Amino acid sequence: MLRINVLTIFPDYFTTPLALSIPSRAAAAGSVSYNVVDLRDFTHDRHRTVDDYPYGGGPGMVMKPGPFFEGVDSVGAVAPIVLLSPRGRVFSQADARRFAAGSELTLLCGHYKDVDQRVADHLATEEISLGDFVLSGGEPAALAVIDATVRLLPGAMSDLDSAHTDSFFDRELSAPSYTRPPEFRGHAVPEVLLSGDHKRIARWRESEAERLSAERDPGGSGCP
Repeated sequence: MLRINVLTIFPDYFTTPLALSIPSRAAAAGSVSYNVVDLRDFTHDRHRTVDDYPYGGGPGMVMKPGPFFEGVDSVGAVAPIVLLSPRGRVFSQADARRFAAGSELTLLCGHYKDVDQRVADHLATEEISLGDFVLSGGEPAALAVIDATVRLLPGAMSDLDSAHTDSFFDRELSAPSYTRPPEFRGHAVPEVLLSGDHKRIARWRESEAERLSAERDPGGSGCP
């Protein structure tokens, strides 16, 4: 079983998403357990303060290191301990597969202007970003990482082979998909998919995957 710890100042943010769809099914199948930890439980003042002004001045507030370190200590977390941060490298399908193959994953959700750098340097084992943009906090990114990871676990999907044919799973982008009706508002399904010729269909899917990958990456550097 994979245990996922999430450290956040907004534990309610995770209540409904983790109780729905694939994250919920993975938990019901016994493949994952979720442990959402409130960082404010590791503060030591009556206001439960988790942030402070930055040394050196400047706008915004910085999350203090103490609640993160004490929160991680409280769950006995081991690597990977991931800080969701715009400074991190971009999350990939390879990361999701690596996390899914492990027994524990801890996600640290920042908020406000920034997180004290000592969390990144001396607590987190890696920093991960969803891309070159900034969110209000690490919570949406944590949910994305969780979803991408747990859908690869046994029992999460009714057809696990479906996950293995997704884009970026040991391959380039996946080919387009179609379903009934065969024609909709004048737009027809490609004839090859209706032919029943499985070899032709396989070749078409391979060709379309290559075409879409090349269009996304015209320089030819390849997809993750």
